Amino acid sequence: MVRRRPAYGVLYEGDFGLSELAARVFVDQAPALDPDQVLALAAEVAGLAEGEGAVELGGDVRRLLESSLPDDVLRTAWLAATRHRFDPAEHGTTMCGWLASLADRWPAREAVTDDGPREAVAACIRTSSVPEPSALAHVTEEAGADLGFRLFLRALKAHSLRIEKDEYDRLVALGEKFGHPGPLVHDGLDVRWPPIDIARRDALGDVGFSHLTAWFAGSWHHDATPEQALRQAAAADHEGQTPGSQAAFLLQDTLRLLDSPLPTSALSTLWLTATARGYNIDQLGIDGRDWLRQIAATCRDVLRDVAPAYTPPSPAAVTEPADPVLRELRAVAPLMADRSVSPHWEPIPGAEGTAIVEQVVTRVDPDLGFRLLLRMLDVLSVPLTEGQCARYQCLAAHFGHHEHLVTDTLWQRVEH
Repeated sequence: MVRRRPAYGVLYEGDFGLSELAARVFVDQAPALDPDQVLALAAEVAGLAEGEGAVELGGDVRRLLESSLPDDVLRTAWLAATRHRFDPAEHGTTMCGWLASLADRWPAREAVTDDGPREAVAACIRTSSVPEPSALAHVTEEAGADLGFRLFLRALKAHSLRIEKDEYDRLVALGEKFGHPGPLVHDGLDVRWPPIDIARRDALGDVGFSHLTAWFAGSWHHDATPEQALRQAAAADHEGQTPGSQAAFLLQDTLRLLDSPLPTSALSTLWLTATARGYNIDQLGIDGRDWLRQIAATCRDVLRDVAPAYTPPSPAAVTEPADPVLRELRAVAPLMADRSVSPHWEPIPGAEGTAIVEQVVTRVDPDLGFRLLLRMLDVLSVPLTEGQCARYQCLAAHFGHHEHLVTDTLWQRVEH
């Protein structure tokens, strides 16, 4: 029986199979391991995902054993992935003999189709600076693209090889094709990140102040203080972003709001509506401007830690036209006016929140106003048409945002 590859991101939080064993064998500065220690680590890998790890481990081993690759190529690829932390030859056995001992304990129950991008992975390996690229590429070509890709990632991480941002993006894209969980690819990679650039919108979803309000509308209060949640949100860079980008976006939005002519009461209401009263600063005696100052201070702390060379620019005059956002806001305003934020406790009329978002669009920044419009539509559960969402997608693209800015929240509101 042949099965297609599972949705790895559902089963695993990170690596699995033989590449996860390689990760556990390699620990920086640790002494070499003996076969019994490696066997104990293999048992831990086999126990992942309530025992599903045994299927992947057995499958990886079987693919290598059933390939046409000679023992020396298999051994070379394994040593590259583990940085020579465990060499079967030093313990009186061949690489194939050691793999066979693993296969006896964790046999592959089913064959797995491997229709991954072998040529793309092999080309990525051969043009990299990883040790023994030929052996790792041969594993990819003869034993499977998925396994070769995972062992290649392990070699990059074990040898602490720095990669450029464009190579990182290629690796992430390959991982997505395999259905790998994100941490399997990016955790442990040494990336030479470009400088923070808030003009470049490379986040996969929301950013800045609107992202922060969504964070506080969630379940942050179950396991964090407001101060801790604020720092977590400010440091929550999206995959592929230069570290510190989220804090830089948030700081820019916050400074624009602080420097705006909006009254403090309006800033307080803006926070309460966009968070669906997720953090009631009005009940704690905190006004909107004081809270914004705390947000700005936290952003600066995060940036000092992760991007000390970054200097936030002074808030510049906004040149984006407000009319396209205003048209969409005013078109949906009647529906928003009929609803309330937190209707069962200290309700805030939807019309009040909408009026403040309009002020943000016209007096602060149309981009921030557009993102807050999306937040309000979500908070108020406003039903939408496919045409509206399509126009929002166009606006998101106009401001340089990823399509997920809209799809992650609003397509579920579309009435069919």
